[in-house]
Amino acid sequence: MNDLSNKNTDIFDNSEGNNLLWQYVRSLQPEIISALSKPSSEAAKVMEANLTGMLGNLPPDHFGVMITTSKENLGRLLASAMMNGYFLRNAEQRMGFERYLQAATESETDN
Repeated sequence: MNDLSNKNTDIFDNSEGNNLLWQYVRSLQPEIISALSKPSSEAAKVMEANLTGMLGNLPPDHFGVMITTSKENLGRLLASAMMNGYFLRNAEQRMGFERYLQAATESETDN
């Protein structure tokens, strides 16, 4: 098992010359970033269920739940949530493409 707790990664390194992903994100138009930042209601529900499963699901009106963690673990949780969001978005797009292709194939066979 790998111990990643003390290793630094460059994923959040915002320096211009070191991170191509950061450069790409900065080059995007604000409208594109806004569109990419809004998950569908289905994806948001799945992400909420995933986070609830990780953090617990006690009703806040009956319990005073307080979660404490380190900065590193919170960063990992954020990275995990982001990766889940990207995965769900890709799955949504694939589902849309498959539905479109299926409809197109069915319409061709009907003609």
